[in-house]
Amino acid sequence: MNPCERKITRWQLRIRSVELGRRTLVMGIVNVTPDSFSDGGAFFRPENAVAHALTLLDEGADLLDLGAESTRPGSRAGGAVGTPQAPAVSSELEQARMLPVLDGILRARPGTIVSVDTYKAATARAALAAGAEIVNDVSGFLWDPAMAAVCAEAGCGVVLMHTRGRPDEWRAQPALAPSALLAVVRDGLQTNLETAAEANLAPECVVLDPGYGFGKGFEGNYALLARQADLLSLGRPLLAGLSRKSFLGRTLAPLYGGSDPPVEKREAASLAALVTAILQGSSIVRVHAVRPAVEAARIADAVLAARLDRNSPG
Repeated sequence: MNPCERKITRWQLRIRSVELGRRTLVMGIVNVTPDSFSDGGAFFRPENAVAHALTLLDEGADLLDLGAESTRPGSRAGGAVGTPQAPAVSSELEQARMLPVLDGILRARPGTIVSVDTYKAATARAALAAGAEIVNDVSGFLWDPAMAAVCAEAGCGVVLMHTRGRPDEWRAQPALAPSALLAVVRDGLQTNLETAAEANLAPECVVLDPGYGFGKGFEGNYALLARQADLLSLGRPLLAGLSRKSFLGRTLAPLYGGSDPPVEKREAASLAALVTAILQGSSIVRVHAVRPAVEAARIADAVLAARLDRNSPG
């Protein structure tokens, strides 16, 4: 098999494993925040968040990603606790937002695979004890030195994402040439993998995320997407989170009088990026609108299947 094509493998979670690569899995986003860039706090109340999660499952989500702190550009996410740059959302507040929703989802739909979007080890530990099976760390184990050990002890699934700096630094970062950006992302993800290995986290627990929108610059995201399949050489499956990202809105701006369209106008662009990511090797896509993503992924998977049939001997 071409090293730049996705392969069928198992992703080890906390209490089970799931198959990746035969078809694309859709991860539905549940934001329990008052300041999300996408839904603006529409699901901040626990009962609203649980209801939204169940709707996403009904629409075909294979797993859910539950987050309680916004990592939008300019936020204080990733700051060190007890410093002037401390995160705006403490671990205690994050858990107070997240855990009731996690409990509500698992009570309503036992067996649901829930990922928690956090970079804080204390939150991860509490969520895993409450039934979560995956930790989605946007820092790739870099912002909290205890996180790798917590995940290794639990034997949970992890998503290690590449981020270039912290959210309050992104706008001031110099742009990188496309080839340089790909190298930075590959090297960063390799470092994340090494951190996981040093903590004795099994390789089969790890999925990698290139981190679209996280310090890449607007044009850089497209350069990364066009060559994303090169990252499969790191030996782990890929997750892509492109839904409603700002760089998509910037590209659409000429169609909207020169202004970036609001997030609700970025859905078609999100689907175009999603299909590209799948054709470039993603096994999982993280989305806000699940049903259209499920349908788009079905088509992209059919294209991949046809490609494999063409390459088969005989």
